[in-house]
Amino acid sequence: MSAAHPAVRRATEPRTPPSAARPNHAPRRPPRDRTTHPSDGSAMSRADVGRLGRVEMTRASILARATVTSDHAPMDDDDAPIGVFDSGVGGLTVARAMLDLLPHEPLYYVADTAHFPYGPKPIADVRQYALAVLDTMVDHGVKMLVIACNTASSAMLRDARERYDVPVVEVIQPTVRRAVSATRNGKVGVIGTHATITSKAYDDAFAAAPHIDLTTAACPRFVEFVEAGVTMSDELIGSAKEYLAPVIEHGCDTVVLGCTHYPFLAGALSLVLGDEVMLVSSADETARDVYRTLLRYELGRPESSGRPRHRFVVTGDPEAFFDLGRRFLGPEIRSVEEV
Repeated sequence: MSAAHPAVRRATEPRTPPSAARPNHAPRRPPRDRTTHPSDGSAMSRADVGRLGRVEMTRASILARATVTSDHAPMDDDDAPIGVFDSGVGGLTVARAMLDLLPHEPLYYVADTAHFPYGPKPIADVRQYALAVLDTMVDHGVKMLVIACNTASSAMLRDARERYDVPVVEVIQPTVRRAVSATRNGKVGVIGTHATITSKAYDDAFAAAPHIDLTTAACPRFVEFVEAGVTMSDELIGSAKEYLAPVIEHGCDTVVLGCTHYPFLAGALSLVLGDEVMLVSSADETARDVYRTLLRYELGRPESSGRPRHRFVVTGDPEAFFDLGRRFLGPEIRSVEEV
């Protein structure tokens, strides 16, 4: 076996095996009598806050959860990171847009590569895997969660917003808003993984715009191409022609890239669809939603705080992610940890 890359580090805490993940029906934390909680205004752990149920989110309450934890050393308010989650490198498109728009914000990016790909898996399994990772991210003190994965968003967005007391931003609604405003002929196509398309998450989102004529198409191999580092090949073009045929036949002038991996294939997609078709990516629209959410809750990191420290974590092979991540994101990925 070759020596590990110097930028790859193994986390000291053991990884929870899939069999130990919380069952779908289990609450995140067991209930507890409210009378046992502090009522003197002192800071509470996130576990205590979670047991108190849903409360109005404010800057103070969010940062209290982000900076007080029983498992990790307290961090300064300004250093609480934004958590970004995906099953692989696709979420790096969202991370890139966030870094460009919010250069002073630290990111805590977690890729569940041990369970990649999410697309072909049953929605119930995706929900279980994703919530287990998000639990860990919240326990590490993030001030916001960004679900940079369409499949995960379609599987458990509502659960996440009920489960955590930090803002949760996802990728579907921002993209739909942009597509509705961009289309000229009212015909919009959505391409995504099998799980995303069959979940009807986009159909439900576009229901608020009844004038839109929607065509959806599953493109199961696209994620595999990206994770293999293939963005230009005859095989890729052939698959694109097959997958995109319904969208082309229906005359869609706007196509939603319903997977955060797909922007890496924009060149091939434009070649097949034609330059007159607008591609709508979730990356930029989601980054703008993150920006608005930071302003709404006054969670922005002061520009005087210095250079942010980003952290990249995977549940699978860190070396593979490091090599591909550096190619797609750039020098911001200085090291990758495995948990």
